Amino acid sequence: MEIKLSRHAKRRGKLYKIPESTLLKILGEKELTCGNHEIVESVEGFKYPLKIVVTVEDDIITVITNYPLKKGRKR
Repeated sequence: MEIKLSRHAKRRGKLYKIPESTLLKILGEKELTCGNHEIVESVEGFKYPLKIVVTVEDDIITVITNYPLKKGRKR
């Protein structure tokens, strides 16, 4: 599967200092079906879990946005 980052996702990653390699690693481990998905994953080095919103169409995963999830769960 091909993974693409939207312009918005790239800017959020830069703003919150989330490396692209971290997103690719998280998405590489997931088995995603067609449609929209919200992934919440605790990642070492971040105080809060990361929320990643993706859409899957025709074997292309597009990351819509990504950010630290400050509400709700803490480690």
